[in-house]
Amino acid sequence: MSQCIDPFVGHILAGWRYDISGLAPEMSVDYEAHLAECAHCRGRQRLHRAIDLSLLGLATVSAAVFVLAFAVIHHFSPPHATLLEICSLAGFGLSAFVWLIVAVATPAPMAVKDAALTGARTLREKLPGGDS
Repeated sequence: MSQCIDPFVGHILAGWRYDISGLAPEMSVDYEAHLAECAHCRGRQRLHRAIDLSLLGLATVSAAVFVLAFAVIHHFSPPHATLLEICSLAGFGLSAFVWLIVAVATPAPMAVKDAALTGARTLREKLPGGDS
């Protein structure tokens, strides 16, 4: 793996998990420039965002599976259905809680928003008369 071109700035970014979304725009200029120039830090930032988005996806799938389990249990009404339904609802609640913690503690939602804005901007530029 490549080395960071400026280890001092690289250590600062690593301490923030390569998240500069919360910085004031005038403070983030140097860090954005470093991320643009340094392949090592840019790769680490992408890795961290991929992990964050994977955790959100996993928590979403987990919550959906618990909702599906609740629906199946409710539909078939096996013995001890009430206990099984409570367990499936508790699993859903835990999955939703994990999803909220990951969404609040990581910059993943901001990364998704930035990606959507970049995609919209690119699409708008490709449209006729979109360069205004």
